[in-house]
Amino acid sequence: MTGSLRFACTGCGKCCTGHHVPLTLAETRRWAADAGQVIVLLEAFVTDGPGMPQEQREHVMRRSHPVRCGEGEIRVAVTFAAFNPGRCRNLDDNDRCTIYDQRPLVCRIYPVEINPHIPLRPGSKDCPPQAWQQGPVLIHGTQLIDTELETLVQASRQADRDDIAAKVALCQALGMTTSALKGNGFTAYLPDMGAFAAALAQMPEDAGAQWTLHVEDEALLANLRQQGLRTTHESPVYYAFIGF
Repeated sequence: MTGSLRFACTGCGKCCTGHHVPLTLAETRRWAADAGQVIVLLEAFVTDGPGMPQEQREHVMRRSHPVRCGEGEIRVAVTFAAFNPGRCRNLDDNDRCTIYDQRPLVCRIYPVEINPHIPLRPGSKDCPPQAWQQGPVLIHGTQLIDTELETLVQASRQADRDDIAAKVALCQALGMTTSALKGNGFTAYLPDMGAFAAALAQMPEDAGAQWTLHVEDEALLANLRQQGLRTTHESPVYYAFIGF
């Protein structure tokens, strides 16, 4: 992107509708305590192998955690997100956020991207055109101008790194140990929130569980099996496979 990009929220509420909002571990606790449903999204890759985007190596390595998979090892990235298939439960009748001062980091950062390798593209956002025609300069060239937003982006990335081991341990404690391959899709779980909240309160240790990769592409499946990795292509029962 060249030139400058402006942005000012119009309050339309579209970014708060039909989007699952990634949460830090602390935000997940608050969401669960407020009787919210959490969706768990899993993707994994082999270090310098299938699923590893070499151009993003440092970023994905720092926000993932190694786990056992068959005779080998994969690295898993875990996203806990507020489950919002429709309107966010915190929007009022005027599309205003009722938890604005305590809203999650991702909401505070929007519309900026957290992944440093994904450029901000207005066409990929839900905001109306006028949102990009007003307000202060947000980005000039590839540089984020808003220093407060930059601080929040860095805090979100750091939370991903700090929380990942605990998130993996929670997934293992609840039996959520089948992941998609990064770039090929996600596996998505909707855990029982009673059990999820109990696990959050207990914060289990890493049990060293055996993980499985859900892959439906036959060539990729054969590649992974040749590496001794545990795979499945059966129709899921306890999770959904969201393929790309």
